[in-house]
Amino acid sequence: MITPPILQPGQMEAAAGALPELLLPPAHLFADRARRLHQLAEGHSLSDYLLFLGRLAEWQQTELDRHPEIPVPDPHLLDRCREHALPPLAPAGWPRQPRWQEAVRRAIAAVTQEIPLKGRQAFSLLLKADSGWLEIQADALLQGNIAQLDLAAAPFIGAALQVQWTHLARHLLPSQVARPEHPALCPVCGSHPVAAVIHATGSTRGLRYLHCALCGSAWHVVRAKCSQCAHTKGIEYFGLEGANGEVRAETCPECNCYLKIFSQEKDARVDPVADDIATLALDLLMSEQHYVKSSLNLFMIPGREI
Repeated sequence: MITPPILQPGQMEAAAGALPELLLPPAHLFADRARRLHQLAEGHSLSDYLLFLGRLAEWQQTELDRHPEIPVPDPHLLDRCREHALPPLAPAGWPRQPRWQEAVRRAIAAVTQEIPLKGRQAFSLLLKADSGWLEIQADALLQGNIAQLDLAAAPFIGAALQVQWTHLARHLLPSQVARPEHPALCPVCGSHPVAAVIHATGSTRGLRYLHCALCGSAWHVVRAKCSQCAHTKGIEYFGLEGANGEVRAETCPECNCYLKIFSQEKDARVDPVADDIATLALDLLMSEQHYVKSSLNLFMIPGREI
């Protein structure tokens, strides 16, 4: 277990007043992720899966760049959501555009060569799936209903949904999104974070931002405070031997949850989705310590065999 010195919540809150509370996803989000996945794959025990996801992220960037306009919520709805501190792009209240289903099929076609022959046969069923089945799978993935989820289809469905919600989030302004009363969920779409990142440069240096698993937005949450239940006492940090502190698991004795935190000071190329998968060993360690993961990664669903 490691316990590096960190600023206390009061210190961070005092410094954060004029800093950006919400960072909407950048235009090159998936391109950066693809590069990170390929880098992490070198010599990694999960290299095949990381390379597969790297190719999928390249497709996501291409899809995002060519994505046709999708109407965002009208100003009146945005105002109401802001007034009541509700996420304007919550999946439950924002219907999926049907074109996401065709995107799933394009994703499969884009990575076919990266998939072993046996796997291609399994994905052929996904190519033939009707719209009703795809919608059920999308609901199961977004709601965390593992029992109904086809794990082979999940990465492609997750990739297509990420593109659509990232596209929508990029058309909002931070001023149109209210800071939620509870920081555990994304203020843009209400989804769980995939991990947290400590920034190393600029006006946000030293601040912790949680990164959304669905829309790619990031929101500020003070450090030394459980992002799940806001508890501040007894917070502890676990790390892997030889990891040089670039990844830690922040644990809370109150809710018994943990969240991974990646440091850009240790590696400026950190990507929360890619690095979360590459540090599966830390998840296994936390499971042995009987902590529950409070985050979500659409490409590392519990129960998936890698």
